Amino acid sequence: MFLLNGFFGLAATLFLLLAFSDAIDGYIARKYNQASELGKKLDPLADKILVLSALIGLTGLGLADPVAVILICSREFVVASFRGDKNFGAIPIAKWKTVLQIIAVVMIMLNLPFASWVLWAAVILSLISGGTYLWRNKLTSLI
Repeated sequence: MFLLNGFFGLAATLFLLLAFSDAIDGYIARKYNQASELGKKLDPLADKILVLSALIGLTGLGLADPVAVILICSREFVVASFRGDKNFGAIPIAKWKTVLQIIAVVMIMLNLPFASWVLWAAVILSLISGGTYLWRNKLTSLI
């Protein structure tokens, strides 16, 4: 059974507010053509910090599978290191990956059924999207 009150309910609510505020910010920036070069670099970084810090914290509490979190973190570091100064937009599967990661974090925080399955689905999307980034940018020959 899950509870919306208490520490994990508060944490899940705050996490969702942060995730939604990031999505709204991106929508407004695109709608009003207010995207900046700095914003294009910082927005993906903010997404990664939000999700990875939550996953690492949940792992430390023994609530998230460490192998899944290591795979997600590794994907983010590999893509970020190959991305370097290049600025290319997120591909659709990467956006779904982020959404699934957010859902997994909230499900884990609220101790919902099948949370670990959703986390592993996020791992699969993470690895597929990471491979797609590398393939599309001809970086696989560097590995």
